[in-house]
Amino acid sequence: MKIPIFTILALIVFLFPITINAQEEEEQILYYQMEPLDDSLFIHIQEELFIDPPDPKAEIVVDLRNVTDQTISVKGSLYPLLALKPETRARIITYPFKLNLEETINYGSVFTRVIDKLRFNNILNPPTVFQISPTLGYINPYVQIMGGERFGIPLKKDIGLSIGFGTPYSGALETNFSEVNFHILGAKVGAFLSVDAMTELKSSENHNNLFVTEGVQLSYIIPFGNFFEVGYLSTTSDFDSALIRKYQKNTVNAGNIVRNPDGTIKYQPYMLDGGFINWEFRYPVKILGALRSKFYAARFIDEYHVGFTGRELTLAGSVFDLRMDYMFNSPIRNNQFVMDIAIQKIFDYWAYSSIAIGPSIIITNLKGGGIGFSSFFVNIRIKVGSSL
Repeated sequence: MKIPIFTILALIVFLFPITINAQEEEEQILYYQMEPLDDSLFIHIQEELFIDPPDPKAEIVVDLRNVTDQTISVKGSLYPLLALKPETRARIITYPFKLNLEETINYGSVFTRVIDKLRFNNILNPPTVFQISPTLGYINPYVQIMGGERFGIPLKKDIGLSIGFGTPYSGALETNFSEVNFHILGAKVGAFLSVDAMTELKSSENHNNLFVTEGVQLSYIIPFGNFFEVGYLSTTSDFDSALIRKYQKNTVNAGNIVRNPDGTIKYQPYMLDGGFINWEFRYPVKILGALRSKFYAARFIDEYHVGFTGRELTLAGSVFDLRMDYMFNSPIRNNQFVMDIAIQKIFDYWAYSSIAIGPSIIITNLKGGGIGFSSFFVNIRIKVGSSL
């Protein structure tokens, strides 16, 4: 259906003053909740109010309606705004991300209020300095129990260590892969080994698992921004007969090899052996206030991945992590979709902003036929240190 050009122009003329009026109204908000999109400011406010430990995602409500009695509420505790330094008060008053608490409520608000709180104009923002640095991008304060980005510990700026459980692209209970790496000036040298604790928790639908023994890996980030990493991974030990029985035929992993009626193999785990060239093309971006998020396309051990990962996304007052990965074109395994959702602000005290927990799922071909959940488990993310 074609829309006449004069109709489009009429809509622009009609909506433009509405947009201007909306901006003017937003500037006059006197009673509002500050959206948790600026960790440093939220921590700074709480430090001045002697709140320990400070929560970068705390609920902060500002009331400027009474000129002689302006207040700020932090997680339900009320303080006079004058308790803060003038510079801090100025940053609070001019804070751009506000949820208007004076809005008119009517019968239609049950539908419109949630949409208003989403604030679609704040969905996409430029990435942080650490995200785009080829030498500092490894620094990451988030530890995830299964899969996801590596936990990066800086020893001296661009020199540090990282550890990870599962591959960066794997889901819950999918692999025994674990790694530790040394980083220097964008280069990474490390080793991986098998840790079977997670894979042994699941006794069915393991035909799409990835099993490893031991090996080494190295990679380098092209020094023109943190957007392309290329590397090499190689196993250093083989699967002996005991490991083959363990991963394919024993009681815990019974039926890992699924056969066709004629006896040929239909599905089987990937038992890693040999050397592989790996790469990842990523685009770091700040989505929904997340200080660490990216879109990516990657090749890892001859399997291809596309996906998104983000930490501490903020949407309508909720704080959560989101990871989605689609693996395809594997030489052995079936295509699969991995998704993690971890919700923050569930626990109390220091764990309020440090721990996120939620479901982790894998959808792929099931050994009995059809597509379904081959894995469904609880994943946990812990935040160590301050945000980057």
